[in-house]
Amino acid sequence: MDEILPHIVIDKRENSSFEKELSSLGAKIEWKQLELGDFLCSDKTVVERKTRSDFEASIIDRRLFNQLKQLKENYPNVIVIVEGEESAERVNRNALLGAYASIITDFGAGVFFTRNTKATSELVFAIAKHEQLGNKDISMFAKRKTFTISQTQESIVEMFPMVGPKMAKKLLEYFGNLENIINASEDELLKIDGMGEKKAKVIRNVIEHHYIEG
Repeated sequence: MDEILPHIVIDKRENSSFEKELSSLGAKIEWKQLELGDFLCSDKTVVERKTRSDFEASIIDRRLFNQLKQLKENYPNVIVIVEGEESAERVNRNALLGAYASIITDFGAGVFFTRNTKATSELVFAIAKHEQLGNKDISMFAKRKTFTISQTQESIVEMFPMVGPKMAKKLLEYFGNLENIINASEDELLKIDGMGEKKAKVIRNVIEHHYIEG
C-alpha cells in the first residue's frame, strides 16, 4: 500500500530550496502560481512567508495588512511566518508590537518566527501534516461524510480560485444557483461586494478556459 504523504502547494515565486527541504520531510510537493499566500497546507490553511526585511517593509507601506485582508477573505486559517534573524530595524519596537497585535486580533491570523528556510519548512510540514493526516483528511479539498445540496453547492463554488467560504455564500445568495454563477458575465460578478476585477477575471478564465489534460 502506498504511503500517504501530506500535499503542499508552493507558490512558483518561492525559494526553490523549499522543494528539497519539504520533500526530505516527507511531503508531496506541487508548484503553482498562487494568487494569495506562499504555501497552501490544505483547503482552509494558507501560509504567508516573509523575510525579516520584507516583513518590516510591508508594515511601512501597509502591504501586509492588505494581504491579510485578502487572505482572510479566502481562507479560514491564515499563518504568517517571519523568517530570518537579522532585522533592517526600519520599524521601531512599538510599531512591530502593534503589527503583531493587529495580525492576531484584527485578522485572527497566527504569527511565527523562524531562523531559516529549514525551520520554515519544518513548521509548514507540521501544519500540512496535521491538517491533512492528523485530521484524517488527505484531500486538498475538505470532504464531509454527508452533504446537503446547499453544502455541495458551497463546496463547488469554493473550488474557484480566490473564492473562500464567505464569497461562495455571497455568490450563491446573489445568483441563486450554480448555473447562474457559471453563466454570469464579468460585469455581473463585479456586482458582488468584495469581488474586485482581478477575482472576477480569474473566475471567468477558469470557466471559459479550454481543458488541457495535465
